[in-house]
Amino acid sequence: MRFIEEVVVDEFLPTFRSMLAEELRDRGLTQNEVAGLLGISQSAVSKYAHGEIERHDAVLTDKRVLDLVSRLGEGLSEGEMSRVQALVETEVLIRQLERGDLLATMHEASMPELSAYDGDFDVHDADSTLRATERTLSSVRRGLRVLEHASGFATLIPAVGSNLVECLPEATGIDEVAAVPGRILDVKGRATVPTEPEFGASGHVATVLLAARAGGVDARAALNIAYAAEIVERLEAAGYATASFDPETELPGDLTETVDDRVDVLYQTGGMGIEPAVYLLGPDAPTIATIARDLTDVDD
Repeated sequence: MRFIEEVVVDEFLPTFRSMLAEELRDRGLTQNEVAGLLGISQSAVSKYAHGEIERHDAVLTDKRVLDLVSRLGEGLSEGEMSRVQALVETEVLIRQLERGDLLATMHEASMPELSAYDGDFDVHDADSTLRATERTLSSVRRGLRVLEHASGFATLIPAVGSNLVECLPEATGIDEVAAVPGRILDVKGRATVPTEPEFGASGHVATVLLAARAGGVDARAALNIAYAAEIVERLEAAGYATASFDPETELPGDLTETVDDRVDVLYQTGGMGIEPAVYLLGPDAPTIATIARDLTDVDD
């Protein structure tokens, strides 16, 4: 794991400082004066001057960096710019270059896993898609661990398998819903998760979740389990609001006629080629997994 701050410190700043030191020396300042302005030692300035510091070509050739070095060199050498202003101007550029730009590209090169995320992102952005994506995947993993360790959950897995899904906060399509590729299976009486969760891996359960959300349900996660009237009754007795729907006529759709924002459980009793199922809805995958685990605890 490599932080973007390490890229700034190890790759950007040595190159940037050497460029600025070179600019100031070209403007007639002594090594001592350059060291004072940059807050570094004279020996460091000497290393910059003699090319003893490894420099990054992408930084050396970036027009914005070149322009800033020129402006700072002029302002500092003429006494028209303070060291504080120079620092602020540099920090502003660094933040800009971190947002899907030069530093983000350098960060991705040093940590290839970041290349899996399309589009520009800022690793410091608390509301970034990157953060939401990773949090959602982590939430599904936690929920799956609950199910794997629930000794009786396999008895709730329908013939087609179960899937535990969770969507991004503003999801509108199945590509924004994380799930288990291949579904959760009953293998010799144990719930088995074949592989790591990923986005776009569920068609059916993701569709039910998105339809419920479009109908007004405030849920981000869902889990399908085998249908039985007793299970629905047990959930109702535990205080969960239930609603039934017709899978042949109401999916895909938004289930507006079936649900409201109070619904916690959806169920359907089957149709032509459609296995009956119960769908647990909730704020996140671990919460739903815990509900399913508690259902099996009652059975034990």
